[in-house]
Amino acid sequence: MKFVISSTALTGRLQAVGRVINSKNALPILDCFLFELRDGTLSVTASDSETTLITTIEVADSQAEGRCAIVAKTLLDALKEIPEQPLTFDVNPQTLEVTVQYLNGKYSLMGQNANEFPVPVQLSASAVHVDIDAQVLQSGINRSLFATADDELRPVMNGVYFDITTEDITLVASDGHKLVRCKTLAVHGNERAAFILPKKPAALMRGLLAKEQGNVILEFDERNASFTLSDYRMVCRLIEGRYPNYNSVIPQNNPYKVTIDRQMLIGALRRVSIFSSQASSLIKLRLLADQIVISAQDIDFSTSAEETLTCQYDGAPMSIGFKSTFLIDILNNIAADEVVIELADPSRAGVIIPVEQEENEDLLMLLMPMMLND
Repeated sequence: MKFVISSTALTGRLQAVGRVINSKNALPILDCFLFELRDGTLSVTASDSETTLITTIEVADSQAEGRCAIVAKTLLDALKEIPEQPLTFDVNPQTLEVTVQYLNGKYSLMGQNANEFPVPVQLSASAVHVDIDAQVLQSGINRSLFATADDELRPVMNGVYFDITTEDITLVASDGHKLVRCKTLAVHGNERAAFILPKKPAALMRGLLAKEQGNVILEFDERNASFTLSDYRMVCRLIEGRYPNYNSVIPQNNPYKVTIDRQMLIGALRRVSIFSSQASSLIKLRLLADQIVISAQDIDFSTSAEETLTCQYDGAPMSIGFKSTFLIDILNNIAADEVVIELADPSRAGVIIPVEQEENEDLLMLLMPMMLND
């Protein structure tokens, strides 16, 4: 097996698929990239046994098809030091010795038997098929991924829930404290279907979609999902289980509505939260006529802070407590200049929505309150 390929093109692809590989693997072969040359096209596969990422690259010149596994870390570390130039890979099929020749030098390393590499799972014939615009999918994952949980007792919360109907697709994530519901009206399925995408493949997908144009082909059955992009294909195991009814936790008819500049609120929260208790990060929002008073205190260290912002509010005075880090996270994941915070009472969740929704999108975020001592 012999081929010539651009160094920067190969390094970029290897770095992208290499993010799948875990730092510690039960199977030594999973520390490797699987190189496969067929019909003048090189495919490189990386896997952690649950998620497999495959990329295909056209090679400049090739002789003799074949397969070989090469240790990922060694190859990546060596290639990223080489500036743009052609690389010649030569793999001896008997000894599995790999020689990489470049302009003024060569690398020599040992490959491994490609037959030990796990084969990606095949989806069942009943798999659901949906075409999604890459930027729509990236936006949805981007908005919701931060709200996923790390909960060993409730694994269904550790991923992004895709709720597909014949009218729209909704992406939902929640850790029990905060919830994101991002509904996309620009895409819909042919039937009612749903699945839970684990956090790791969702994060990998977000990275790949940033440079992607056009449509992504999404296919899934009861256990696995496949995402096909122009240069990549990802197959991953899904989280099995029933996702909670997310619509039932979103409070309706919230009488108190605050409209405020998002960046101004983030700045104030960051300043005031420095003085909150490190254990709870509790900040208090006191709503008055057209102003909001943000305060925090740490009794253990006798520190406190208070800041008053102007806003649009004409309801009765009320106070509510939130965890500042969660509230800042939510505001950072909304793109609009102004947000509306809808409240019912200090014990019920606050609903945060952008004043202006993006085209064909319905974004809603929710945050559970914290108890105030006063």
